[in-house]
Amino acid sequence: MSLNERIVADLKEAMKTKDKIRIDTLRSIRAQILEYEKSGKGAIAEEEELKILLSAAKKRKEAIEQFQQGGRDDLVAVEQAELEVIQQYLPEQMDEASIRQTVKEHIERLGVTDIKDMGKVMGSLMTELRGKADGKLVQQIVKELLTGGA
Repeated sequence: MSLNERIVADLKEAMKTKDKIRIDTLRSIRAQILEYEKSGKGAIAEEEELKILLSAAKKRKEAIEQFQQGGRDDLVAVEQAELEVIQQYLPEQMDEASIRQTVKEHIERLGVTDIKDMGKVMGSLMTELRGKADGKLVQQIVKELLTGGA
């Protein structure tokens, strides 16, 4: 079952149960998928679906930070609920220890020892970890390991 089919089925179920947050979030994701398909790029590939989900999750995380800074706890709760819905469609996230191990392996394989080569490490890592790990956390770990923090 494709992501789009799964979302349509889950959207129908959310409408039956009148789960407003779930309905709004799934409609938003579905709209982005339909927009991609209508852009003339053809049928959506799994990789593009993942990009759409990651983008939606990132927007929610950024909104949560902004609303927390502004003291809008009511909006934080809504964004967190939407983020939880989106995360159900994303691959399981790696824990920090697994990310750290993967980063160490990439650094050793590439023979990188200087922070100047961080871009090379990040490019290699994010192709492998896209959707499985938070990019900010990966970047933080790479920076820490290349500056001799661990």
